Amino acid sequence: MVGNLLSLLSLLQSLFSNQTLLFNQIAPLLSPMEHVACGSGQEVYEVAVVNSSVQPVTEELMEDKTQENPVSGDSIRSRFLDFYASRGHKVLPSASLVPDDPTVLLTIAGMLQFKLVFLGKAPKQVPRATTAQRCIRTNDVENVGRTARHHTFFEMLGNFSFGDYFKKEAIKWAWELSTKEFGLPGDRLWVSVYENDDEAFEIWHDEVGVPVEHIKRMGEEDNFWTSGITGPCGPCSELYYDFHPEMGYLDVDLGDDTRFIEFYNLVFMQYNKMDDGSLEPLKQKNIDTGLGLERLARILQKVPNNYETDLIYPIIEKASELANISYALADDQTKMNLKIIGDHLRAIVYLISDGVLPSNIGRGYVVRRLIRRAVRSSRLIGVKGDGKSNLEAAFLPAIAEKVIELSTYVDSDVKTRASHILEELQREELRFVQTLERGEKLLDQMLADALSSGHKNGTVPCLSGKDVFLLYDTYGFPVEITAEVAGEHGVKIDADGFEIEMEKQRRQSQAAHNVVKIAVENGDLSEIVSDTEFLGYDMLSARAIIESLLVNGKSVIQVAEGSEVEVLLDKTPFYAESGGQIGDHGFLYVTGGESKPVAVVEIKDVQKSPGNVFIHKGTIKEGVLEVGREVEAAVDPKLRQRAKVHHTTTHLLQSALKKVIGNETSQAGSLVAFDRLRFDFNFHRPLLDTELEEIERLINGWIGDATLLQTKVMSLNDAKKAGAIAMFGEKYGEQVRVVEVPGVSLELCGGTHVSNTAEIRAFKIISEQGIASGIRRIEAVAGEAFIEYINARDAQVKRLCSTLKVKAEELTSRVENLLEELRIARNEVSALRAKAAACKASIIASKAFLVGTSKKIRVLVESMDDVDADSLKSAAEYLIDVLQDPAAVVLGSGPDKGKVSLVAAFTPGVVDMGVQAGKFIGPIAKLCGGGGGGRPNFAQAGGKKPENLSSALEKAQADLISILTEKAS
Repeated sequence: MVGNLLSLLSLLQSLFSNQTLLFNQIAPLLSPMEHVACGSGQEVYEVAVVNSSVQPVTEELMEDKTQENPVSGDSIRSRFLDFYASRGHKVLPSASLVPDDPTVLLTIAGMLQFKLVFLGKAPKQVPRATTAQRCIRTNDVENVGRTARHHTFFEMLGNFSFGDYFKKEAIKWAWELSTKEFGLPGDRLWVSVYENDDEAFEIWHDEVGVPVEHIKRMGEEDNFWTSGITGPCGPCSELYYDFHPEMGYLDVDLGDDTRFIEFYNLVFMQYNKMDDGSLEPLKQKNIDTGLGLERLARILQKVPNNYETDLIYPIIEKASELANISYALADDQTKMNLKIIGDHLRAIVYLISDGVLPSNIGRGYVVRRLIRRAVRSSRLIGVKGDGKSNLEAAFLPAIAEKVIELSTYVDSDVKTRASHILEELQREELRFVQTLERGEKLLDQMLADALSSGHKNGTVPCLSGKDVFLLYDTYGFPVEITAEVAGEHGVKIDADGFEIEMEKQRRQSQAAHNVVKIAVENGDLSEIVSDTEFLGYDMLSARAIIESLLVNGKSVIQVAEGSEVEVLLDKTPFYAESGGQIGDHGFLYVTGGESKPVAVVEIKDVQKSPGNVFIHKGTIKEGVLEVGREVEAAVDPKLRQRAKVHHTTTHLLQSALKKVIGNETSQAGSLVAFDRLRFDFNFHRPLLDTELEEIERLINGWIGDATLLQTKVMSLNDAKKAGAIAMFGEKYGEQVRVVEVPGVSLELCGGTHVSNTAEIRAFKIISEQGIASGIRRIEAVAGEAFIEYINARDAQVKRLCSTLKVKAEELTSRVENLLEELRIARNEVSALRAKAAACKASIIASKAFLVGTSKKIRVLVESMDDVDADSLKSAAEYLIDVLQDPAAVVLGSGPDKGKVSLVAAFTPGVVDMGVQAGKFIGPIAKLCGGGGGGRPNFAQAGGKKPENLSSALEKAQADLISILTEKAS
């Protein structure tokens, strides 16, 4: 009977998609003692008559995803935070995925927002804290979907102690959380400790009661955390869940992913690593932990991998729906692609929400790469259209809607930014799809060529660096995708060659970055002085004490006249560069008898260290400066006023942009300088002239309203409830400063501002341009800078009017007439040059010679001296007509100093022989320090070494003779 039932089950399993329903219908046919295992892959079922139900063999590891999950991901998150809140931890919000740390690209760990506290560079705000931190890691993106646990986006639940509790409490609470709060069986938990950490071993065994055979000592590579070559460090201890305890405890490998999953990591930060590698005990011992939410959800929800938890599976279901397939019945390759989509869409949505837009550099490239991987994976499983009968529409937004729906307890801001996220996704997907099909065809041809070449030469098939770069630069294929596709066909890529091409591009268009690096050779600033008290909101001059002097990063006691110096004061009216606003300028005066200055320091920049210490950078103009002396710190009031005007105007500009182009736009960066303001914002197209005019009209109207500004200090939560705008990626404390222009703007801001909008006087946009994909930039002036700008423009107009002898109102039409006259003259010159080139060509046509035996081909390779590129092209076209088919012409010239022009023109008879102009001219151009290419019948190239032109043409002639002789014999 069992055999017959197996056959029946196998047949019905192929006919029905709902396997659980099917088995529940069949189960009553079995006797109480009959158990039948059937299914494939991970869907293995055991049929048994227990309440006439049929359940998976791995029932304790799997649950019906259609039912409400009693241990949902959201529930696990809140229970973790509540557990530690009840033990004195302050629940802090997740930091942005864009970290306030120049050493890392994205937030990769829960401890990152506390890094400066752990390193002793910033004061602790609370003794202990707990967070649910959103994280991004892409270093092992190729493993996403292939393993049960790898992700690009994940949530790290953590509890932290800053010199408060240590090892004993951390270990006991981790065990209590795991076994009592979440009910994990103690006999399924294993513990790893650092090989020399006897203290942790004893706590786990003697006080918690973990059996010795369930505690594994591991080496430095696995269980010792360091912050760098030197600095804070310490041993780790990790908790593992055992999926197969029946395998026993002999020869156990905790790295076996098929049996164990590490879900909780405890870092005991107790040492300071010295330059010689020795370890000194830290005065303040810290705790840093991380519990993977997706991993614990997998354990508690009893599913075979993280992707099938309620944190990700609904996204996979949506993608399956769009592809019209069943995840349960899909093959492994399809499941992998669905997992990639589920994972990547989470990362993409949260990154865009945090202000990271697709581009070809930095964080933007991470988003672009993930979007393109998601698009390719979706296409591979047959996703087309948005699921609403539009097959040409973007499909990622439809999947992203599910991510946004699930975001409520992860990041409440995501839903408010939903329209912006979906629009950006749609634009990027459609932009990629436009070139994807052409790129795929080209890649297929490249792979075929590589395989053919490898087979012919007996070498490993490999795509050249140039080909990989072409796919990346022209068709938008991230090199990782090219490598994946090539690998699927057994072809390698020339990664080194690709990097060479990339470096060439970087040199041509190097992105500018302004990085402020503050370092002290003999220790951290926070170890030298306490935080600086800022007085600059209320006063522009104040008495202060010199707490420290730095010269070239070294702490000194005294500095003489003429020296560059960094001055650290106990308090200051000087604003330190932050929030886009540059630091104040001014003077420090050390006075003697009769109030005469004995030392004068001109301050040209003020920066802020991570520990909130203000660093006044300047030059000693007179006298000698000493630590401990009192100074009069005086800010330049005119420059401060300019900064205030421009800072308030950026707030007005953001409000105007939201009114004119839509509330979804948001700030992406800013600069508040004395001579101008710069405002970067998220938007997908250039602004229209009418939109710019409306922005100017709104802002100048608000200026004319003479509105009094209001400044308040309140809690971050109250500020957000009031609707205050926060800058993406900016880090805020519990108490924040809110600047309001009533009825116009409400923003979190620590900058300096005018008291009344009338102080701004007037506003003018100088320029609007794109600086990256989806990011626009407005530069503008206001106040005194506006007056200077208008005066300079007026002077320029007067000079033009004088030169052209017209009135100002006639200037435009006069310039247009001149441009038209110039265009006509240039066309006449171009026509004359073409005629001259044709004349020269007719003279050299007689120099053509014949090549080949069975087929005679006319060949002409000549230099045309200083003929420009366009005329050279005309000459080649003339010669091809004159010489007739079959013919091959290569011409070169040196039209300008340090410049070479080359052209190759082949008739159809030559191209049919397999000789292509585009491929032929490139190597010739290289000899002249350049490159180029084109169509099979016609190609142009250039170079920078005219002195090599003669030898290059000789090479071209020799190559043509050799190739054509072989082809025509």
